[in-house]
Amino acid sequence: MIEITPVTILIAVFALAIIIFLVKGLVIVQQSEAMVIERLGEYSRTLEQGLHLLIPFIDQPRAIQMRRYQTLDGVQIPVTALSTRIDRREIVADFPKIPVITKDNVTVLVDAALYFQIITPKDAVLAVENLIQAIETLTQTSLRSKVGEMELDKLLESRAEINNALTVTLDEAGNKWGTKINRVEVQNIIVPEEVEQAMRKQMSAERERRATVTAAQGEKEAQINVAEGEKQAAILRAEGQRQAIRTIMEATGTTVKEEQILSYLIALEYMKTLPEIAKDGERVFLPYEASSLLGSIGSIKDLLPGASIKS
Repeated sequence: MIEITPVTILIAVFALAIIIFLVKGLVIVQQSEAMVIERLGEYSRTLEQGLHLLIPFIDQPRAIQMRRYQTLDGVQIPVTALSTRIDRREIVADFPKIPVITKDNVTVLVDAALYFQIITPKDAVLAVENLIQAIETLTQTSLRSKVGEMELDKLLESRAEINNALTVTLDEAGNKWGTKINRVEVQNIIVPEEVEQAMRKQMSAERERRATVTAAQGEKEAQINVAEGEKQAAILRAEGQRQAIRTIMEATGTTVKEEQILSYLIALEYMKTLPEIAKDGERVFLPYEASSLLGSIGSIKDLLPGASIKS
């Protein structure tokens, strides 16, 4: 049986104090987390992942204030929470839509998301009162400033430009808060309904204009092709006639004039078309010039006793 004496009581109290000290002082920091420790109200150190021993009631972790949004009945409500453990992973801040006025005085709703990471926990806790709120406010002001420089048509096609510009601006400001802004994404741009209807009409008119221009261009090219074909055909016909005249003149020497040969060739063309003309009716009417030309064939044949010209 252990005798209870003042020394025993003192030892028991001392052992209990050590146990309490260990329980209160031992801290386990998870991976990708950090804790900012203050000693008697002054910054002491930053605890990284692993097991650490603090002095109870003297060393105290400094909490970081974070604001997030929860959706309730379709409405995003801000919720602020305090945490002594600082998450060093990449954080996604999805802010509510904000109204922005473009350069051509059109009010649009812009929905943006921000991806950032806490690099220096000490600055994220001690350099700013509410990190998320500060980043959100800076994002909104920078977004309004950038969008205000653009007209609506330019805005709708320049999301990448806006994302890059905001990322650079916010990253410069986030350095003093110990935060790295990885990227900013403009998720959606909502234009007023009446403006959207006007844009649809404009797009429809533009499509019709392009279709009309395309059709006119096609017709123009077709006419050019037809004219080019007729030109080539006329050249070939003229070349054929030239060769025919040369052949006849070589066969007759200089006894036949070129005008007579031309009359002869034209008369042959008339004769080639007579069967086709006769198919259209029982009677065939020929113009006076045709009979004159047909009569010239015999005269030319008389001039060509040694040539074989088929009439």
